[in-house]
Amino acid sequence: MVGSIEAANGSLHSNGSVQNFNGLEEKLDELRRIVGKADGDPLRIVGVGAGAWGSVFAAVLQDSYGQFRDKIQIRIWRRAGRAVDRATAEHLFEVINSREDVLRRLIRRCAYLKYVEARLGDRTLYADEILKDGFCLNMIDTPLCHLKVVTNLQEAVWDADIVVNGLPSTETQEVFEEMSNYWKERITDPIIISLAKGIEAALKPLPHIITPTQMIYRATGIPLENILYLGGPNIASEIYNKEYANARICGAEKWRKPLAKFLRQPHFIVWDNSDLVTHEVMGGLKNVYAIGAGMVAALTKESATSKSVYFAHCTSEMIFITHLLAEEPEKLAGPLLADTYVTLLKGRNAWYGQMLAKGEINRDMGENISGKGMIQGVSAVQAFYELLSQSSLNVLHPEENKHVAPVELCPILKTLYKILITREQSSQAILQALRDENLNDPRERIEIAQSHVFYRPSLLGQPLNNLKVQEKVVT
Repeated sequence: MVGSIEAANGSLHSNGSVQNFNGLEEKLDELRRIVGKADGDPLRIVGVGAGAWGSVFAAVLQDSYGQFRDKIQIRIWRRAGRAVDRATAEHLFEVINSREDVLRRLIRRCAYLKYVEARLGDRTLYADEILKDGFCLNMIDTPLCHLKVVTNLQEAVWDADIVVNGLPSTETQEVFEEMSNYWKERITDPIIISLAKGIEAALKPLPHIITPTQMIYRATGIPLENILYLGGPNIASEIYNKEYANARICGAEKWRKPLAKFLRQPHFIVWDNSDLVTHEVMGGLKNVYAIGAGMVAALTKESATSKSVYFAHCTSEMIFITHLLAEEPEKLAGPLLADTYVTLLKGRNAWYGQMLAKGEINRDMGENISGKGMIQGVSAVQAFYELLSQSSLNVLHPEENKHVAPVELCPILKTLYKILITREQSSQAILQALRDENLNDPRERIEIAQSHVFYRPSLLGQPLNNLKVQEKVVT
């Protein structure tokens, strides 16, 4: 009898959960009203980029709202032509046959045979092709629901009401510049939600950070109030498997509050915050130190003591850097540490550091790793190092009583730069840095940051009075 009640009030999804959709239609109707959608005109949401988080984000929306087909349309764009290698095809076949629900779904859709042929080497599968069946190339072990996949960018975005940026920061500017060409005749501007956590650096006219939302603004000219950032301490596969998680959507109040309500689910709590840029930068900062954490874990055979020593030093450096970037850095401590913690536990950047230290991958393989996607921590190491090396940002070193570049107070960042960017040192250098007898107590670095005025608003590429998006942060 209980099963009958559940079946009557929910729908069974590919992750095995029963989705209770009481209240979902009301939330959808409310967002449609705010966006200004007429009856019979579906709310069009398009994910751009099909990495793990971008794919899961689209799949979660599809699982929740896809049943209301006359009111909402959810699609995802990815480039065509990316072939799936034989080893991945074989593993994919094993995943399919280990999940009865997935196997039945593919047979029902007459899509199973191609995976048999690919396993035998008789057929080549493509990333966009398998994504339609719910398989993200960067997350093969977590089958998603069936997705509507579009490989033509113009077709995907020209009439989109909401665009979700799932691209790496290194690709965001280029793709959104192309997209802007398709929006020239639009009467209304789309809403953009960026999931990207990478950052880039510019050294002229003043050293400053460029975030994905800033890239989107520069590429499209869409009003800043329509561009938001969503991030938090989460792992994409675990969110799809209904592990409890939370995130913040940051930006102007006009859109962040209704979108937070629309995106919130029992297992995925979305809060809202006005401080867009600094939250976005913090999302990129933790990737820097996650790589080092992976190296330490591999080199010390998962020594809890060594990892805790590293954590103490890397968090003290992050606290110091937040005092350079944020007027009220204490407000970022909780979100930054939570995001750092989950990334160190299970993120791709920590994995990358481990594999480098073990010798299973090398820097010549680049940052786009098969089965993992873009390792954004590498470009973030370079960006933060180059920015914090600029003499125009010099700060007074309290002990030496002289002005130094901020990077001189960040020995872990300096070491990661020498390992990953200039390649003048091996992964072992991270342990040598931790064991340096002259290394200061991390507490002292925190005290330095808290007792001196290091704030440099120019690092965010904006004057002081424009750091917040149209409003003051509410405490």
